[in-house]
Amino acid sequence: MITVSNLGIQFGKRVLFQDVNIKFTPGNCYGIIGANGAGKSTLMRILSGALDPTHGSVTLGAGERLSVLSQDHFEFDECTVIETVMRGHTVLWDIMQEKDALYAKPDFSDEDGIRAAVLEERFAELDGWNAESDAAELLSGLGIKEDRHYMLMKDLGGKEKVRVLLAKALFGHPDNLLLDEPTNDLDLETVSWLENYLANFENTVLVVSHDRHFLDAVCTHTLDIDYGKIQLFAGNYSFWYESSQLALRQQQQQNKKAEEKRKELQEFIRRFSANVAKSKQTTSRKKMLEKLNIEEIKPSSRRYPGIIFTPQREVGNKILEVKGLEKSIEGTLLFRDVNFSVEKGDKIVFLSRDPRAMTAFFEIINGNLKADAGTYEWGQTITSAYLPLDNTAFFNTDMNLIEWLSQFSDDNSELYLKGFLGKMLFSGDELLKKASVLSGGEKMRCMIARMMMRDANTLVLDSPTNHLDLESIQAFNNMLTAYKGVVLFASHDHEFIQTVANRVIELTPGGIIDKMIEYDDYITDERVMAARERLYNI
Repeated sequence: MITVSNLGIQFGKRVLFQDVNIKFTPGNCYGIIGANGAGKSTLMRILSGALDPTHGSVTLGAGERLSVLSQDHFEFDECTVIETVMRGHTVLWDIMQEKDALYAKPDFSDEDGIRAAVLEERFAELDGWNAESDAAELLSGLGIKEDRHYMLMKDLGGKEKVRVLLAKALFGHPDNLLLDEPTNDLDLETVSWLENYLANFENTVLVVSHDRHFLDAVCTHTLDIDYGKIQLFAGNYSFWYESSQLALRQQQQQNKKAEEKRKELQEFIRRFSANVAKSKQTTSRKKMLEKLNIEEIKPSSRRYPGIIFTPQREVGNKILEVKGLEKSIEGTLLFRDVNFSVEKGDKIVFLSRDPRAMTAFFEIINGNLKADAGTYEWGQTITSAYLPLDNTAFFNTDMNLIEWLSQFSDDNSELYLKGFLGKMLFSGDELLKKASVLSGGEKMRCMIARMMMRDANTLVLDSPTNHLDLESIQAFNNMLTAYKGVVLFASHDHEFIQTVANRVIELTPGGIIDKMIEYDDYITDERVMAARERLYNI
Protein backbone atom coordinates (compact mmCIF):
# COMPACT_ATOMS: atom_id res chain seq x y z
CA MET A 1 0.00 0.00 0.00
CA ILE A 2 1.22 3.50 -0.86
CA THR A 3 -0.27 6.55 0.85
CA VAL A 4 0.16 9.98 -0.74
CA SER A 5 -0.62 12.96 1.50
CA ASN A 6 -0.90 16.63 0.41
CA LEU A 7 1.61 15.98 -2.36
CA GLY A 8 2.76 18.75 -4.67
CA ILE A 9 5.66 19.42 -7.03
CA GLN A 10 6.75 22.52 -8.91
CA PHE A 11 9.82 23.57 -10.86
CA GLY A 12 10.36 27.28 -10.50
CA LYS A 13 6.97 28.88 -11.08
CA ARG A 14 5.59 25.87 -12.95
CA VAL A 15 3.27 23.73 -10.83
CA LEU A 16 2.84 20.20 -12.18
CA PHE A 17 0.30 19.15 -9.55
CA GLN A 18 -0.61 19.90 -5.95
CA ASP A 19 -2.82 18.83 -3.04
CA VAL A 20 -2.74 15.15 -4.07
CA ASN A 21 -4.24 12.78 -1.50
CA ILE A 22 -4.56 9.17 -2.69
CA LYS A 23 -4.20 5.72 -1.15
CA PHE A 24 -3.02 2.99 -3.54
CA THR A 25 -4.21 -0.35 -2.19
CA PRO A 26 -3.22 -4.01 -2.76
CA GLY A 27 -5.02 -5.97 -5.45
CA ASN A 28 -5.32 -2.96 -7.73
CA CYS A 29 -3.31 -1.72 -10.70
CA TYR A 30 -3.29 2.02 -11.36
CA GLY A 31 -2.60 3.29 -14.89
CA ILE A 32 -1.07 6.78 -14.89
CA ILE A 33 -2.02 8.87 -17.93
CA GLY A 34 -1.50 12.47 -18.98
CA ALA A 35 -0.25 14.56 -21.87
CA ASN A 36 3.50 14.75 -22.51
CA GLY A 37 5.05 16.92 -19.81
CA ALA A 38 2.07 16.57 -17.45
CA GLY A 39 4.24 14.86 -14.83
CA LYS A 40 3.73 11.08 -15.18
CA SER A 41 7.39 10.12 -14.80
CA THR A 42 7.88 12.84 -12.19
CA LEU A 43 5.13 11.30 -10.06
CA MET A 44 6.75 7.86 -10.42
CA ARG A 45 10.12 9.27 -9.32
CA ILE A 46 8.52 10.87 -6.26
CA LEU A 47 6.75 7.63 -5.34
CA SER A 48 10.01 5.70 -5.71
CA GLY A 49 11.92 8.14 -3.52
CA ALA A 50 14.23 9.27 -6.33
CA LEU A 51 12.82 12.82 -6.24
CA ASP A 52 11.69 14.88 -3.26
CA PRO A 53 8.31 16.63 -3.63
CA THR A 54 7.95 20.35 -3.04
CA HIS A 55 5.56 19.51 -0.22
CA GLY A 56 3.65 16.51 1.10
CA SER A 57 4.72 12.94 1.76
CA VAL A 58 4.68 9.37 0.45
CA THR A 59 4.56 6.43 2.89
CA LEU A 60 4.53 2.65 2.45
CA GLY A 61 2.75 0.10 4.60
CA ALA A 62 4.76 -1.16 7.58
CA GLY A 63 7.52 -3.53 6.47
CA GLU A 64 6.53 -3.33 2.81
CA ARG A 65 8.97 -3.51 -0.09
CA LEU A 66 8.91 -1.24 -3.14
CA SER A 67 10.29 -2.34 -6.51
CA VAL A 68 10.94 -0.04 -9.49
CA LEU A 69 11.67 -0.78 -13.14
CA SER A 70 15.18 0.59 -13.64
CA GLN A 71 15.80 2.94 -16.55
CA ASP A 72 19.62 2.66 -16.34
CA HIS A 73 20.59 -0.03 -18.84
CA PHE A 74 24.28 0.02 -17.84
CA GLU A 75 24.09 -0.12 -14.04
CA PHE A 76 24.55 -3.89 -13.86
CA ASP A 77 26.90 -4.42 -16.80
CA GLU A 78 29.47 -6.35 -14.70
CA CYS A 79 26.83 -8.66 -13.17
CA THR A 80 25.47 -11.87 -14.63
CA VAL A 81 21.90 -11.87 -15.90
CA ILE A 82 20.61 -14.17 -13.13
CA GLU A 83 22.43 -12.15 -10.46
CA THR A 84 20.91 -8.91 -11.77
CA VAL A 85 17.42 -10.33 -11.42
CA MET A 86 18.02 -11.56 -7.86
CA ARG A 87 19.34 -8.13 -6.89
CA GLY A 88 15.76 -6.97 -7.35
CA HIS A 89 14.93 -8.34 -3.89
CA THR A 90 17.43 -6.18 -1.99
CA VAL A 91 16.70 -7.70 1.43
CA LEU A 92 17.23 -11.25 0.18
CA TRP A 93 20.28 -10.25 -1.84
CA ASP A 94 21.94 -8.56 1.15
CA ILE A 95 21.34 -11.69 3.25
CA MET A 96 22.88 -13.86 0.55
CA GLN A 97 25.95 -11.62 0.34
CA GLU A 98 26.42 -11.52 4.12
CA LYS A 99 26.02 -15.32 4.36
CA ASP A 100 28.61 -15.93 1.67
CA ALA A 101 31.05 -13.50 3.31
CA LEU A 102 30.67 -15.23 6.69
CA TYR A 103 31.20 -18.74 5.31
CA ALA A 104 34.25 -17.55 3.40
CA LYS A 105 36.02 -16.33 6.56
CA PRO A 106 39.08 -18.41 7.45
CA ASP A 107 38.56 -17.67 11.18
CA PHE A 108 34.83 -18.50 11.44
CA SER A 109 33.92 -17.76 15.10
CA ASP A 110 31.09 -18.77 17.42
CA GLU A 111 29.60 -15.31 16.97
CA ASP A 112 29.77 -15.81 13.21
CA GLY A 113 27.93 -19.11 13.64
CA ILE A 114 25.15 -17.44 15.62
CA ARG A 115 24.83 -14.71 13.01
CA ALA A 116 24.84 -17.28 10.20
CA ALA A 117 22.00 -19.18 11.89
CA VAL A 118 19.91 -16.00 12.06
CA LEU A 119 20.63 -15.29 8.41
CA GLU A 120 19.77 -18.85 7.38
CA GLU A 121 16.42 -18.62 9.14
CA ARG A 122 15.58 -15.34 7.45
CA PHE A 123 16.87 -16.70 4.12
CA ALA A 124 14.47 -19.64 4.38
CA GLU A 125 11.55 -17.34 5.33
CA LEU A 126 12.17 -15.37 2.14
CA ASP A 127 12.20 -18.59 0.08
CA GLY A 128 15.86 -18.03 -0.72
CA TRP A 129 16.45 -21.66 -1.72
CA ASN A 130 14.18 -21.13 -4.74
CA ALA A 131 15.53 -17.67 -5.62
CA GLU A 132 17.69 -18.77 -8.54
CA SER A 133 15.01 -21.01 -10.09
CA ASP A 134 12.37 -18.27 -9.61
CA ALA A 135 14.66 -15.76 -11.33
CA ALA A 136 15.24 -18.20 -14.20
CA GLU A 137 11.49 -18.74 -14.58
CA LEU A 138 10.90 -15.00 -14.85
CA LEU A 139 13.66 -14.64 -17.44
CA SER A 140 12.26 -17.47 -19.53
CA GLY A 141 8.78 -15.97 -19.38
CA LEU A 142 10.22 -12.72 -20.69
CA GLY A 143 11.96 -14.44 -23.60
CA ILE A 144 15.53 -14.66 -22.25
CA LYS A 145 16.78 -18.15 -23.11
CA GLU A 146 18.56 -20.31 -20.53
CA ASP A 147 21.91 -20.16 -22.33
CA ARG A 148 22.01 -16.40 -21.62
CA HIS A 149 21.16 -16.51 -17.90
CA TYR A 150 24.81 -16.62 -16.80
CA MET A 151 26.18 -14.16 -19.34
CA LEU A 152 27.30 -10.69 -18.23
CA MET A 153 24.74 -7.96 -18.74
CA LYS A 154 27.21 -5.97 -20.86
CA ASP A 155 27.16 -8.77 -23.44
CA LEU A 156 23.40 -8.49 -24.01
CA GLY A 157 21.66 -6.35 -26.61
CA GLY A 158 19.60 -3.33 -25.53
CA LYS A 159 16.23 -5.06 -25.94
CA GLU A 160 17.42 -8.06 -23.90
CA LYS A 161 18.60 -5.75 -21.13
CA VAL A 162 15.13 -4.21 -20.93
CA ARG A 163 13.64 -7.66 -20.32
CA VAL A 164 16.20 -8.53 -17.64
CA LEU A 165 15.54 -5.25 -15.81
CA LEU A 166 11.81 -5.97 -15.97
CA ALA A 167 12.45 -9.43 -14.45
CA LYS A 168 14.50 -7.71 -11.73
CA ALA A 169 11.55 -5.43 -10.89
CA LEU A 170 9.12 -8.36 -10.72
CA PHE A 171 11.42 -10.67 -8.75
CA GLY A 172 10.43 -11.62 -5.22
CA HIS A 173 6.79 -10.55 -5.51
CA PRO A 174 7.23 -6.98 -4.16
CA ASP A 175 4.48 -5.37 -2.10
CA ASN A 176 4.48 -2.29 -4.34
CA LEU A 177 5.55 -2.24 -7.98
CA LEU A 178 6.26 0.85 -10.12
CA LEU A 179 6.55 0.26 -13.88
CA ASP A 180 7.38 3.13 -16.25
CA GLU A 181 6.81 2.02 -19.88
CA PRO A 182 7.31 -1.70 -19.17
CA THR A 183 6.22 -2.83 -22.66
CA ASN A 184 8.89 -0.85 -24.53
CA ASP A 185 10.96 -3.20 -26.74
CA LEU A 186 8.78 -6.21 -25.88
CA ASP A 187 7.21 -8.28 -28.64
CA LEU A 188 3.49 -9.03 -28.62
CA GLU A 189 3.91 -12.49 -27.08
CA THR A 190 6.00 -11.14 -24.19
CA VAL A 191 3.55 -8.30 -23.57
CA SER A 192 0.80 -10.93 -23.34
CA TRP A 193 2.89 -12.85 -20.79
CA LEU A 194 3.33 -9.67 -18.73
CA GLU A 195 -0.40 -8.91 -18.92
CA ASN A 196 -1.21 -12.35 -17.52
CA TYR A 197 1.47 -12.02 -14.83
CA LEU A 198 0.11 -8.70 -13.60
CA ALA A 199 -3.49 -9.92 -13.85
CA ASN A 200 -2.61 -12.45 -11.15
CA PHE A 201 -0.46 -10.06 -9.10
CA GLU A 202 -2.22 -9.44 -5.80
CA ASN A 203 -0.22 -6.47 -4.52
CA THR A 204 -0.12 -2.79 -5.54
CA VAL A 205 0.95 -1.80 -9.07
CA LEU A 206 1.35 1.63 -10.68
CA VAL A 207 2.15 1.75 -14.38
CA VAL A 208 2.83 4.34 -17.08
CA SER A 209 2.36 3.05 -20.63
CA HIS A 210 1.39 4.14 -24.14
CA ASP A 211 0.04 0.66 -24.86
CA ARG A 212 -3.76 0.95 -24.59
CA HIS A 213 -4.44 -2.78 -24.72
CA PHE A 214 -1.94 -3.31 -21.91
CA LEU A 215 -3.56 -0.58 -19.80
CA ASP A 216 -7.00 -2.08 -20.42
CA ALA A 217 -5.79 -5.59 -19.63
CA VAL A 218 -4.08 -4.86 -16.32
CA CYS A 219 -5.52 -1.65 -14.86
CA THR A 220 -8.39 -1.48 -12.38
CA HIS A 221 -8.07 2.29 -11.97
CA THR A 222 -6.91 5.25 -14.03
CA LEU A 223 -4.90 8.11 -12.53
CA ASP A 224 -5.31 11.15 -14.77
CA ILE A 225 -2.87 14.06 -14.53
CA ASP A 226 -4.70 17.00 -16.06
CA TYR A 227 -5.53 20.63 -15.24
CA GLY A 228 -2.57 20.62 -12.79
CA LYS A 229 -4.33 18.02 -10.66
CA ILE A 230 -4.31 14.26 -10.24
CA GLN A 231 -7.70 12.60 -10.30
CA LEU A 232 -8.42 8.93 -9.65
CA PHE A 233 -11.09 7.09 -11.66
CA ALA A 234 -12.37 3.56 -11.24
CA GLY A 235 -11.95 1.71 -14.54
CA ASN A 236 -9.34 1.17 -17.21
CA TYR A 237 -8.06 3.43 -19.99
CA SER A 238 -10.86 2.72 -22.47
CA PHE A 239 -13.48 3.64 -19.89
CA TRP A 240 -11.66 6.89 -19.10
CA TYR A 241 -11.24 7.75 -22.80
CA GLU A 242 -14.82 6.98 -23.82
CA SER A 243 -16.28 8.78 -20.81
CA SER A 244 -14.14 11.89 -21.38
CA GLN A 245 -15.20 11.94 -25.05
CA LEU A 246 -18.85 11.63 -23.99
CA ALA A 247 -18.38 14.50 -21.55
CA LEU A 248 -16.85 16.61 -24.33
CA ARG A 249 -19.80 15.94 -26.63
CA GLN A 250 -22.18 16.85 -23.85
CA GLN A 251 -20.30 20.06 -23.14
CA GLN A 252 -20.67 21.01 -26.79
CA GLN A 253 -24.44 20.44 -26.59
CA GLN A 254 -25.20 23.54 -24.56
CA ASN A 255 -28.95 23.29 -24.94
CA LYS A 256 -29.18 19.75 -23.62
CA LYS A 257 -30.91 19.50 -20.25
CA ALA A 258 -28.91 18.39 -17.23
CA GLU A 259 -31.20 15.42 -16.57
CA GLU A 260 -30.81 14.18 -20.15
CA LYS A 261 -27.04 14.37 -19.81
CA ARG A 262 -27.13 12.47 -16.56
CA LYS A 263 -29.24 9.68 -18.06
CA GLU A 264 -26.86 9.46 -21.02
CA LEU A 265 -23.89 9.07 -18.67
CA GLN A 266 -25.67 6.45 -16.59
CA GLU A 267 -26.54 4.46 -19.72
CA PHE A 268 -22.89 4.66 -20.84
CA ILE A 269 -21.71 3.32 -17.46
CA ARG A 270 -24.29 0.52 -17.57
CA ARG A 271 -23.15 -0.59 -21.04
CA PHE A 272 -19.49 -0.40 -20.10
CA SER A 273 -20.10 -2.42 -16.95
CA ALA A 274 -21.80 -5.13 -19.03
CA ASN A 275 -18.79 -5.33 -21.34
CA VAL A 276 -16.40 -5.56 -18.40
CA ALA A 277 -18.41 -8.38 -16.86
CA LYS A 278 -17.78 -10.44 -20.02
CA SER A 279 -14.06 -9.70 -20.04
CA LYS A 280 -11.41 -12.22 -19.03
CA GLN A 281 -9.04 -9.42 -18.10
CA THR A 282 -8.17 -8.15 -14.64
CA THR A 283 -10.97 -5.60 -14.64
CA SER A 284 -13.60 -8.34 -14.81
CA ARG A 285 -12.95 -9.33 -11.19
CA LYS A 286 -13.01 -5.77 -9.81
CA LYS A 287 -16.05 -3.72 -8.92
CA MET A 288 -14.37 -0.86 -10.69
CA LEU A 289 -17.42 1.31 -11.23
CA GLU A 290 -19.27 0.90 -7.96
CA LYS A 291 -17.91 4.10 -6.41
CA LEU A 292 -17.88 6.18 -9.56
CA ASN A 293 -19.26 9.68 -9.22
CA ILE A 294 -20.53 10.56 -12.67
CA GLU A 295 -20.41 14.25 -11.80
CA GLU A 296 -16.62 13.95 -11.75
CA ILE A 297 -16.44 12.93 -15.40
CA LYS A 298 -15.42 15.92 -17.49
CA PRO A 299 -13.76 16.62 -20.84
CA SER A 300 -10.00 16.22 -20.95
CA SER A 301 -7.73 19.15 -21.78
CA ARG A 302 -5.74 16.84 -24.10
CA ARG A 303 -5.08 17.98 -27.65
CA TYR A 304 -5.49 15.31 -30.33
CA PRO A 305 -3.71 15.77 -33.69
CA GLY A 306 -5.85 15.94 -36.81
CA ILE A 307 -4.58 12.92 -38.74
CA ILE A 308 -6.50 12.82 -42.01
CA PHE A 309 -5.63 10.71 -45.06
CA THR A 310 -7.85 11.41 -48.06
CA PRO A 311 -7.24 9.18 -51.12
CA GLN A 312 -7.24 11.24 -54.31
CA ARG A 313 -8.56 8.24 -56.24
CA GLU A 314 -9.90 4.79 -55.48
CA VAL A 315 -7.59 1.81 -55.87
CA GLY A 316 -8.05 -0.31 -58.99
CA ASN A 317 -8.36 -4.07 -59.24
CA LYS A 318 -4.60 -4.61 -59.11
CA ILE A 319 -2.97 -3.23 -55.99
CA LEU A 320 0.16 -5.24 -55.12
CA GLU A 321 1.27 -8.67 -56.29
CA VAL A 322 4.17 -10.41 -54.53
CA LYS A 323 5.81 -13.56 -55.91
CA GLY A 324 8.51 -15.65 -54.29
CA LEU A 325 10.15 -12.91 -52.21
CA GLU A 326 13.08 -14.01 -50.08
CA LYS A 327 15.47 -12.07 -47.84
CA SER A 328 18.35 -12.87 -45.49
CA ILE A 329 20.28 -10.42 -43.32
CA GLU A 330 23.69 -11.20 -41.80
CA GLY A 331 23.28 -14.87 -42.61
CA THR A 332 19.82 -15.16 -41.02
CA LEU A 333 16.92 -16.10 -43.28
CA LEU A 334 14.08 -13.70 -42.47
CA PHE A 335 11.49 -14.97 -44.94
CA ARG A 336 11.09 -16.93 -48.16
CA ASP A 337 8.29 -18.07 -50.51
CA VAL A 338 6.32 -14.88 -49.87
CA ASN A 339 3.42 -15.06 -52.32
CA PHE A 340 0.20 -13.05 -52.04
CA SER A 341 -1.97 -10.41 -53.70
CA VAL A 342 -3.47 -7.40 -51.96
CA GLU A 343 -7.20 -6.92 -52.52
CA LYS A 344 -9.52 -3.91 -52.25
CA GLY A 345 -10.41 -3.16 -48.65
CA ASP A 346 -7.40 -4.98 -47.24
CA LYS A 347 -5.86 -3.69 -44.04
CA ILE A 348 -3.05 -6.16 -43.50
CA VAL A 349 -0.85 -6.46 -40.41
CA PHE A 350 2.49 -8.16 -41.03
CA LEU A 351 3.95 -10.23 -38.21
CA SER A 352 7.19 -12.10 -37.55
CA ARG A 353 9.17 -13.33 -34.57
CA ASP A 354 12.09 -11.39 -36.02
CA PRO A 355 11.07 -7.70 -36.34
CA ARG A 356 13.71 -7.21 -39.03
CA ALA A 357 11.53 -9.27 -41.37
CA MET A 358 8.72 -6.70 -41.53
CA THR A 359 11.12 -3.79 -41.98
CA ALA A 360 13.02 -5.62 -44.72
CA PHE A 361 9.76 -6.49 -46.50
CA PHE A 362 8.50 -2.89 -46.39
CA GLU A 363 11.86 -1.54 -47.57
CA ILE A 364 11.80 -3.99 -50.49
CA ILE A 365 8.29 -3.13 -51.71
CA ASN A 366 9.15 0.58 -51.42
CA GLY A 367 12.23 0.14 -53.60
CA ASN A 368 14.81 0.87 -50.88
CA LEU A 369 16.19 -2.66 -50.49
CA LYS A 370 16.87 -5.46 -52.95
CA ALA A 371 15.32 -8.88 -52.33
CA ASP A 372 17.49 -12.00 -52.59
CA ALA A 373 14.82 -13.59 -54.80
CA GLY A 374 11.33 -12.94 -56.06
CA THR A 375 9.39 -9.99 -57.46
CA TYR A 376 6.71 -7.47 -56.52
CA GLU A 377 4.53 -5.25 -58.69
CA TRP A 378 2.28 -2.33 -57.78
CA GLY A 379 -0.88 -1.56 -59.73
CA GLN A 380 -1.11 1.47 -62.02
CA THR A 381 -3.74 3.20 -59.87
CA ILE A 382 -1.73 3.01 -56.65
CA THR A 383 -0.37 6.06 -54.87
CA SER A 384 1.41 4.95 -51.72
CA ALA A 385 2.70 6.78 -48.66
CA TYR A 386 5.39 5.09 -46.59
CA LEU A 387 6.22 5.62 -42.92
CA PRO A 388 9.60 3.89 -42.33
CA LEU A 389 10.78 2.52 -39.01
CA ASP A 390 13.96 4.63 -39.05
CA ASN A 391 13.39 8.24 -40.07
CA THR A 392 16.82 9.55 -38.97
CA ALA A 393 18.01 10.43 -42.49
CA PHE A 394 15.04 12.75 -43.00
CA PHE A 395 16.08 15.04 -40.15
CA ASN A 396 19.82 15.56 -40.67
CA THR A 397 19.22 19.19 -41.57
CA ASP A 398 19.06 22.64 -39.97
CA MET A 399 15.92 23.59 -41.90
CA ASN A 400 12.96 24.77 -39.84
CA LEU A 401 9.73 22.77 -39.94
CA ILE A 402 8.11 24.83 -42.70
CA GLU A 403 11.20 24.54 -44.88
CA TRP A 404 11.47 20.85 -44.07
CA LEU A 405 7.90 20.07 -45.10
CA SER A 406 8.19 22.15 -48.28
CA GLN A 407 10.66 19.57 -49.67
CA PHE A 408 7.79 17.13 -50.06
CA SER A 409 5.14 19.47 -51.45
CA ASP A 410 4.29 20.88 -54.86
CA ASP A 411 2.56 23.79 -53.12
CA ASN A 412 5.19 25.68 -51.12
CA SER A 413 2.93 28.44 -49.85
CA GLU A 414 3.46 29.00 -46.14
CA LEU A 415 -0.26 28.94 -45.42
CA TYR A 416 -0.64 25.52 -47.04
CA LEU A 417 2.32 24.02 -45.16
CA LYS A 418 1.27 25.55 -41.84
CA GLY A 419 -2.12 23.90 -42.27
CA PHE A 420 -0.58 20.40 -42.23
CA LEU A 421 1.84 21.23 -39.42
CA GLY A 422 -1.03 22.76 -37.44
CA LYS A 423 -3.00 19.52 -37.74
CA MET A 424 0.03 17.86 -36.14
CA LEU A 425 -0.11 20.38 -33.25
CA PHE A 426 2.83 22.54 -34.34
CA SER A 427 2.19 26.28 -34.04
CA GLY A 428 3.85 29.60 -33.26
CA ASP A 429 7.57 29.44 -32.53
CA GLU A 430 7.51 25.65 -32.83
CA LEU A 431 7.29 26.07 -36.61
CA LEU A 432 10.74 27.68 -36.56
CA LYS A 433 12.37 24.80 -34.73
CA LYS A 434 15.26 23.14 -36.51
CA ALA A 435 14.32 19.69 -37.78
CA SER A 436 17.55 18.27 -36.33
CA VAL A 437 16.56 19.00 -32.70
CA LEU A 438 13.09 17.45 -32.72
CA SER A 439 12.14 14.73 -30.25
CA GLY A 440 11.16 11.26 -31.44
CA GLY A 441 7.45 12.08 -31.13
CA GLU A 442 7.83 15.39 -32.98
CA LYS A 443 9.68 13.67 -35.83
CA MET A 444 6.88 11.12 -36.14
CA ARG A 445 4.27 13.89 -36.34
CA CYS A 446 6.31 15.60 -39.08
CA MET A 447 6.51 12.33 -41.01
CA ILE A 448 2.74 11.92 -40.72
CA ALA A 449 2.23 15.47 -42.05
CA ARG A 450 4.50 14.56 -44.97
CA MET A 451 2.38 11.47 -45.66
CA MET A 452 -0.93 13.34 -45.47
CA MET A 453 0.10 15.64 -48.32
CA ARG A 454 0.35 12.70 -50.74
CA ASP A 455 -3.41 11.98 -50.81
CA ALA A 456 -2.40 8.31 -51.01
CA ASN A 457 -4.79 5.42 -51.49
CA THR A 458 -2.33 2.91 -49.97
CA LEU A 459 -0.48 3.38 -46.70
CA VAL A 460 2.63 1.38 -45.71
CA LEU A 461 3.35 1.86 -42.00
CA ASP A 462 6.29 0.32 -40.13
CA SER A 463 5.55 0.57 -36.38
CA PRO A 464 3.54 3.80 -36.68
CA THR A 465 2.88 4.15 -32.93
CA ASN A 466 6.59 4.31 -32.00
CA HIS A 467 7.41 7.51 -30.06
CA LEU A 468 3.81 8.74 -30.18
CA ASP A 469 1.85 9.71 -27.07
CA LEU A 470 -1.53 8.18 -26.24
CA GLU A 471 -3.42 11.06 -27.85
CA SER A 472 -1.57 10.72 -31.17
CA ILE A 473 -1.91 6.92 -31.12
CA GLN A 474 -5.66 7.23 -30.50
CA ALA A 475 -6.04 9.75 -33.34
CA PHE A 476 -3.99 7.59 -35.73
CA ASN A 477 -5.99 4.52 -34.76
CA ASN A 478 -9.35 6.26 -35.27
CA MET A 479 -8.26 7.52 -38.69
CA LEU A 480 -7.10 4.11 -39.93
CA THR A 481 -10.32 2.35 -38.91
CA ALA A 482 -12.25 4.83 -41.08
CA TYR A 483 -9.69 5.06 -43.93
CA LYS A 484 -11.13 4.02 -47.32
CA GLY A 485 -7.85 2.90 -48.88
CA VAL A 486 -5.47 -0.03 -48.34
CA VAL A 487 -3.22 -0.33 -45.31
CA LEU A 488 -0.11 -2.51 -44.95
CA PHE A 489 1.44 -2.18 -41.50
CA ALA A 490 3.44 -3.67 -38.64
CA SER A 491 2.96 -2.78 -35.00
CA HIS A 492 3.63 -3.88 -31.42
CA ASP A 493 0.39 -2.23 -30.29
CA HIS A 494 -2.22 -4.95 -29.69
CA GLU A 495 -5.19 -2.57 -29.72
CA PHE A 496 -3.95 -0.89 -32.91
CA ILE A 497 -3.70 -4.25 -34.68
CA GLN A 498 -7.01 -5.60 -33.40
CA THR A 499 -9.03 -2.53 -34.39
CA VAL A 500 -7.37 -1.83 -37.79
CA ALA A 501 -6.38 -5.15 -39.38
CA ASN A 502 -8.82 -7.42 -41.20
CA ARG A 503 -6.07 -9.71 -42.54
CA VAL A 504 -2.89 -11.14 -41.00
CA ILE A 505 0.24 -12.18 -42.91
CA GLU A 506 3.09 -13.69 -40.91
CA LEU A 507 6.54 -13.80 -42.51
CA THR A 508 8.65 -16.83 -41.52
CA PRO A 509 11.78 -18.61 -42.76
CA GLY A 510 9.53 -21.43 -44.03
CA GLY A 511 6.99 -19.32 -45.93
CA ILE A 512 3.97 -17.26 -44.90
CA ILE A 513 0.74 -17.69 -42.99
CA ASP A 514 -2.03 -15.65 -44.63
CA LYS A 515 -5.39 -15.41 -42.87
CA MET A 516 -8.43 -13.19 -43.42
CA ILE A 517 -9.04 -13.01 -39.69
CA GLU A 518 -9.01 -10.62 -36.73
CA TYR A 519 -5.82 -10.52 -34.70
CA ASP A 520 -7.36 -11.80 -31.45
CA ASP A 521 -8.69 -14.84 -33.33
CA TYR A 522 -5.34 -15.35 -35.06
CA ILE A 523 -3.31 -15.59 -31.85
CA THR A 524 -5.73 -18.11 -30.32
CA ASP A 525 -6.24 -20.33 -33.38
CA GLU A 526 -4.68 -23.74 -32.68
CA ARG A 527 -4.13 -24.48 -36.38
CA VAL A 528 -2.29 -21.19 -36.80
CA MET A 529 -0.11 -21.93 -33.76
CA ALA A 530 0.80 -25.34 -35.17
CA ALA A 531 1.65 -23.81 -38.55
CA ARG A 532 3.83 -21.17 -36.89
CA GLU A 533 5.90 -23.72 -35.01
CA ARG A 534 6.39 -25.76 -38.17
CA LEU A 535 7.39 -22.82 -40.39
CA TYR A 536 9.79 -21.24 -37.89
CA ASN A 537 11.56 -24.55 -37.30
CA ILE A 538 12.17 -25.43 -40.94
